[in-house]
Amino acid sequence: MSSTARSEPDPLLHSLSQSLREARIHRGLSQQQLAEMAGVTRLRVIDIERGSASVAIGAYARVARSLGLQLALEAYRRPVFEELKETFR
Repeated sequence: MSSTARSEPDPLLHSLSQSLREARIHRGLSQQQLAEMAGVTRLRVIDIERGSASVAIGAYARVARSLGLQLALEAYRRPVFEELKETFR
């Protein structure tokens, strides 16, 4: 097994995977039930909950949608007023 296979997940994927896992548990769903709802395998749900980078973003989105959630991108840092001022001149 390669060293990357055991490495920690990317912080973004880790955060996403934990949010999805918590949402599943909060809704009282098993991994198998969620897999059936999302149209993926239970093993794929396990990979998603581990934050696997080998899982397509579409699978993450299907799982999120099945939990009543939506994936959205936000700016990491919001611009300050002085930066926006130039935009609206």
